[in-house]
Amino acid sequence: MTSPAHQPAIDTETKAGTGSALPAASAALRGLRVLDLTRVRSGPTCVRQLADWGADVIKIEAPVDEAQFGGPRHGPDFQNLHRNKRSLTLDLKSPAGVAAFRRLADTADIIVENFRPNVKARLGIDYDTLATTNPRLIYASISGFGQDGPLADRPGFDQIAQGMGGLMSITGEPGRGPMRVGIPIADLCAGLFAAQGILIALYERQTSGMGQWIQTSLLQAQVFMLDFQAARWLMDGDIPKQAGNNHPTSIPTGVFKTADGHMNIAVTGNVIWSKFCETMGRTDWMQDERFATAPARSKNRDALGAEIEAITATATTAEWIDRFNAAGVPAGEINDISQVFANPQVRHLGLAQPVVSQERGETELVGQPILMSRTPSTIAAPPPLAGQHTAAILSELGYSEAEIAEMKAQGAI
Repeated sequence: MTSPAHQPAIDTETKAGTGSALPAASAALRGLRVLDLTRVRSGPTCVRQLADWGADVIKIEAPVDEAQFGGPRHGPDFQNLHRNKRSLTLDLKSPAGVAAFRRLADTADIIVENFRPNVKARLGIDYDTLATTNPRLIYASISGFGQDGPLADRPGFDQIAQGMGGLMSITGEPGRGPMRVGIPIADLCAGLFAAQGILIALYERQTSGMGQWIQTSLLQAQVFMLDFQAARWLMDGDIPKQAGNNHPTSIPTGVFKTADGHMNIAVTGNVIWSKFCETMGRTDWMQDERFATAPARSKNRDALGAEIEAITATATTAEWIDRFNAAGVPAGEINDISQVFANPQVRHLGLAQPVVSQERGETELVGQPILMSRTPSTIAAPPPLAGQHTAAILSELGYSEAEIAEMKAQGAI
């Protein structure tokens, strides 16, 4: 794989037909038009995947400068979510605004929305309506709990999904009560799954010539992400519990004190267990009936952890990491966020990418975690100003200057 420092040059050709000179973030999805009706986080996470890989993304915003759910436009959250897009202001509650959107939808490959389930039908912009004139349309809907069913009308929020989806019951230390994780993982995963669904539908459309309606939700994403913990219940009837920093099944895997802080060690399987014991100078653990087998280590994890920390506390984190990795035992630092982006491997991978923000000037945003040898992604354009491309996009649809002026006078744009 080509390293980021030697990636092929980004194709800087203007996105076809945009009329507003956005450089292409990538050649991978060039030629696709995406209408972005999303807000908060799950929807924008989905659309960011498409924008960063070169699709022509048009962010539909209200004409009135509403407070952003993800914070102000100049804030880090908004800036990180909405790069590589154009902005069109439309009042979707006005006949002129809906008419413009319907005309735009006929030119679109993809629409992404995360309204409450009944909102799009009320506005007349639901999949069934739009597909009558654009049967190739791929329409992705992200909700809190699904588009129908007994809880579909509940308002969705990441932490609610973390709780309902079981994650909080297995996160945190035993006896300390449920604990959320430090990122909005249900939002993020729902957005990524929606993007995956869109790419699947695009591939299928090559054969069928037809679009389709894609649905996912925070709850579905969170339950799916339970992964092996869910399988433990479905297959064995085992209800996983909180294990704190200990791995629930692979012992000893967790956080251990060192002379100058803490580190992670991951000991999985008998081969690595043997290497671990040798590195620790405690080959006797391999014959100790308390620790010799995986079930025994699980039963006696606290006793084993105490013996391990008595040894790891005698040397620094860096010393132990060098020893363990040389022996083939996975071990690593526990970084704060500033240390993450100072890490030489993170820097080598190019995960912080420069951009000139319209509100903040020169800054950095989080880049894509996928490397492509021929069609890489870049942050080619900062988040747009609200309505920055309205006139250009409407002109592309055939609106005259007089018609655009009239729509503006009516408050439709």
